[in-house]
Amino acid sequence: MSKEQLSMKRLRPITLLIAHCLLLIVISLSASACTGKNGRELLDRSGRTVVINGPVNRVVSTAPSNTEIIVDLGMADKLVAVDRYSHNVTGIPEGLTFIDFSYPDAEAILALQPDIVIANGHNVTESGEDPFRLLREMGIAVAYISMSKSINDIYEDIAFIADVLHVTDKGAGLINAMKTRVDELTEKTAQVQTKRSVYIEISAAPEMITFGKDSYISDMVSAIGARNIFENDMWILFPSAEAIIERNPDVILTSVDYIDDPIAEIKNRHGFNHINAVAHNRIYRIDTDSLVRPSPRIITALEQMAAAVYPEMYEQ
Repeated sequence: MSKEQLSMKRLRPITLLIAHCLLLIVISLSASACTGKNGRELLDRSGRTVVINGPVNRVVSTAPSNTEIIVDLGMADKLVAVDRYSHNVTGIPEGLTFIDFSYPDAEAILALQPDIVIANGHNVTESGEDPFRLLREMGIAVAYISMSKSINDIYEDIAFIADVLHVTDKGAGLINAMKTRVDELTEKTAQVQTKRSVYIEISAAPEMITFGKDSYISDMVSAIGARNIFENDMWILFPSAEAIIERNPDVILTSVDYIDDPIAEIKNRHGFNHINAVAHNRIYRIDTDSLVRPSPRIITALEQMAAAVYPEMYEQ
């Protein structure tokens, strides 16, 4: 290799670096130029300030709950990419780019030229790092939807995304439809004289996972007139078998879908035969996605929960 060829080879990485820096400058200048009468400044659901420059026509959703909200608002055509867990969301367009949930490729997202990235609290890494920091520094609007602590939080998430997409009327309609159905279920189960105790499981033994207070899932249990056996504990729990047996739930609800027969697995756990729910065969499956995704589609899980906990109310 000649000295000239060697010099050119050494220069290539430097040239690419310079080109990348110039691209960042162009993006920043473009973003600044767009800020004006069409620009908006909002507080996202995590309290961060988000500047949106111009209309929102190209959206990246990084969590299935966000994707479901966008689709249910009738805005699926604005999606250019979604996270891989959104692959089974009914209503998404074909041919979308799928991105990693926790470690998104900033350059790949940038190439899609999104007007906004609607992210989720679950996207933050275990070390607390913001995986979209680089995109924000490049001038891309990134709005975070915090992890919902109540059904009311879900309503507010919907209202926020509807505002971002300029469809506040559709957002209000979607929220009102949810509230109407929640109220109907609450009124129906309000006739029950004694509340049944419930244990909800989203991960099977040996690492059981459930939810306590400050969680929309526990809020759902209350909405149907039942009592979460872990209602006074922190929002996400890894309960021991002994704790579940001691609290003796009347009904067990499981959304586990990664083993063949989650109900049989619960029945066969050591000591669980002493639990009322097991002794009276009151263990039921709840649709996984509808339960664990805080979106308008929790109504499906809520209806299943109500019918499972109080079947006599739905046999009339």
